[in-house]
Order: sequence, then C-alpha cells, then structure tokens
Amino acid sequence: MDLRTVFSTHVWNFPSFLCLFLEAMLAYYLLRREKLLKSHKSRGAAILLLGLAFYLRYRFLYIETSDYTNFLEPWVKYFAENGGFRALRNSIGNYNVPYLYFLAAFSYLPIQPLYPIKLLSCLADVFLAWGVARLCRVGSRRPSEGTRRGLFYAVLFLPTVMLNGAAWGQCDSLYAAFAVWAVARGNEGHPIESFALAALSFAFKLQAVFFLPVYLLFLQRKNFKWIHVLAFPATYLLAVLPAVLLGRPFLSTLLLYPANIRSVGSALNYNSPSLFSLLPNLPSSDTASRLAIAAAFLAMLIVLLRGAASKSRAPDDRIIVSAAAMLTLVIPFFLPHMHERYFFLADIFTLASLPDRPLFAAPSAALVQFGSLLGYYAYLNQRFLCPMSWGGLAMALAIVLMGIRYHRFCRNPKS
Repeated sequence: MDLRTVFSTHVWNFPSFLCLFLEAMLAYYLLRREKLLKSHKSRGAAILLLGLAFYLRYRFLYIETSDYTNFLEPWVKYFAENGGFRALRNSIGNYNVPYLYFLAAFSYLPIQPLYPIKLLSCLADVFLAWGVARLCRVGSRRPSEGTRRGLFYAVLFLPTVMLNGAAWGQCDSLYAAFAVWAVARGNEGHPIESFALAALSFAFKLQAVFFLPVYLLFLQRKNFKWIHVLAFPATYLLAVLPAVLLGRPFLSTLLLYPANIRSVGSALNYNSPSLFSLLPNLPSSDTASRLAIAAAFLAMLIVLLRGAASKSRAPDDRIIVSAAAMLTLVIPFFLPHMHERYFFLADIFTLASLPDRPLFAAPSAALVQFGSLLGYYAYLNQRFLCPMSWGGLAMALAIVLMGIRYHRFCRNPKS
C-alpha cells in the first residue's frame, strides 16, 4: 500500500463520505457528553482533528485487500444468494455469528459490500476512542480533561487503528471497544455490565481471551462476586441465539472457536512481532508450540499473581489497566501461530496506560505500535519494511518497561 497512491487516487463516494461525516459528528457529541469540550478553543480543535481523522479514513476506503476479495466479499455474496439472514443457519467462514449478522445485513444493500464493512469498523473506532477516554476517568490519579481528550484523538489517529478498519477492512475495533468498555465499567463498579461487555468482546473475536484473565483480579474486589460471572455465558448465549433460532445447530455454534482453532495456520509465526519473529529459522513442531503455550501461561500467571499480591486490599484501577496491558502483551508474544493483528489490544491498553508513569508507558506504547505496524506493513504492501525480528525486539523491550511499571504499581499502589 503506497501512501502516494492512496492520496493521489480520488474516488468520490458521497454515501460513504456522508456516513463518515456522521461518525465524526458522533465522535464530537461523545466528547461533549464526557464534558471534554468546555472551551471554544477545544471545540475548534475537535472539529479540525476529527475532520482530519475521518478524511484520512475516507481516502483509504477504496482499497481492496486479499482478505476482502477472498473472504469477506464472497461471504456477503453468499448471504445475498441464499436468503440474507436465513443463510445464517449454514456454516459460513470462520467468524463467529455476531459479526456475520452484519455481513448478512450488508447483503441487502445495493452497493459494494466493501464500504459498509469498512464504515462499520470506522464506527467502532469511535466507540473504542470513547472507551479509552472513559477508562481513564476513574482512578486514584484522575488525568486532566486535556489528557483524556488527547487519548480520544490518539486512538483515532493510531496507525494500526486507522489501517485496521479503513484500509484493511478488519473488525478488530469492534471486539477491542467492548474489551475496553468492559474494563472501564468494571473499574466504575458495575460488574454485571463488565462481564456482559467482556462476553460481547469474546463473541466477536477469540483474541479477547488475551485480556479476560484480568477478571481474576477484578474478583478480588468486594463488589465483584462469583455469581456475576454468570453474566458472561448468559450474554454470549444471547449473542449467538438469533443464528440458532434461524436453524444453525446449537452445539456447533457454541463450539465454533474450538472447531476453528486450527484455522490460524500451522506456522509458528505470521508476520507477528512475537517471540518467534526472533527465531525465524526455528522449524514448526508440536513441541515448539506446546513449549510456547506453556510459556504464555506462565507469563500470564506471573502477571496475575503479582497483581493479586498488591499491597492494596484489592487491585486498584491503575493496577487493573496495567495488568490488562501486560496480559495483552505477554500472551500473544509467547503464543505460537500469531498473526499480524493479534497485538491490537496491546496497542490500545498500552496507549490507555499513558496518564500514569508516562516515563515507562510512553516508550512502551511507541514500541508496541512500531512492532504491530511492521506486521501491517508486511501484509498491506506484501513486503517487509525491515526484519520482523525488529518488531519482536520492540515488543520484548516494551514488556520489560511495562513490567517494571506494573511491579511498582503493585508494590506501592498509592505512588
């Protein structure tokens, strides 16, 4: 994807332009709703920045990737040729059914599905940015309005966020938005809502499992009870129920993720800045995969045990957010078979960590973004900008910096 081509090619599409304009207006409204635009100066800056963020998305909309032409477009065509929503009774693709509801709806539109697919992801970008700004609203050290407003804009301009939906046509912002809101509502003291939002995140993408272990820390809090966990399976069942009612087998729908687990591929790495980018010549084997899974589990356990051993009676908001950042970093770093986009949650949670101890968080967020972006570049351009091992080193260094930060929070939560 040559940026010069992107900005020299003009494809006028008024409906898409109008939709993006409405999404920008929604972003402006949400900033006002959060009371982050109190002055004329901040409102003027919001108009300019939001206009630029969505104009950039508009210029990416025409790009058709192989994921779109080989998978998304044929799936929408299948829905169009087989009764729209009625076709949900059949097994289509390897996405879970909540996202297929949208693809089925798009099959009724008399336009190329490329645009509604990407516009949906751009809409999710707005709710993701709102979630990050909301995530920082509570805590022992509440950041300023300017900081929260800056985080909102930072999410919208984050290269991997913009490229993921507007250029690539992927939907990672959907599950990430639910994940961020799940942690935010948990920190705000709403456990049932938090578990329900976490279930929706998981219903859209299996990669939600990277942040879900943080709930073991939430359950140390007095207002979180084990009975609240039931909101997770209940919400997940409700999310897949429409497809079941339309005739899709219940058991195969419920077990879609285990059935599709091998669809990630057999190679140890797929342009991901994981541990295996540092070992490019290591042959794929069951032994290497099992050792990597064990290492990921051990890393997760260390993060959780350190958080549980915090000197506070229960992990505070900063520890929870920091733990989410650590989990979404270390788990995909050690796991085998990781793809380019699997650090998407790490991109977001490291960015959300910026208000506290920025000396550690800022370089970590930059390193994570660099590592992730290398994978995006490799896919979108079909060539490497630089060796993926550079991305693996960046992720490893980010883990060290965030680990020091996390340990200090746990040792002295009031610092």
